[in-house]
Amino acid sequence: QVQLVESGGGLVQPGGSLRLSCAASGKVSGITTMGWYRQAPGKERELVATITSGDRTNYPDSVKGRFTISRDNNKNTWYLQMNSLKPEDTSVYYCYARLAFLRYWGQGTQVTISS
Repeated sequence: QVQLVESGGGLVQPGGSLRLSCAASGKVSGITTMGWYRQAPGKERELVATITSGDRTNYPDSVKGRFTISRDNNKNTWYLQMNSLKPEDTSVYYCYARLAFLRYWGQGTQVTISS
C-alpha cells in the first residue's frame, strides 16, 4: 500500500506560479512512476506530468515548457512546479504513483487561476 498526500494548491492570478507537493508513505520503494493528473468539472482526468524511477519525464503539449516535475527521494516527495499559469489550468490536481500493476491516487488539491 502507498499513501499519497498533496499540498500546495490555491488561487493565483494568470501568469503566476504555484508548486504542488506530493508526500508518499508506505511501500514507496516499489514505486516505478510518479506524477500528476488533473480533472476539471465535466472533463476527464488528464495527464499533467510523470517521472519514472530512472528520471524520465513526460508532459503533454498543453503544459510543456511551463510545468516541471521533480522528486526528492530522501523525502519520498515529488513536486510540480507550475509557471505561466493560465485560466485553463484551473482544475483539481491529483498526485499519482504506480507500483507494479497498481495505481495510487492522492485526495486532490484545487488549483484556481483567476484574476
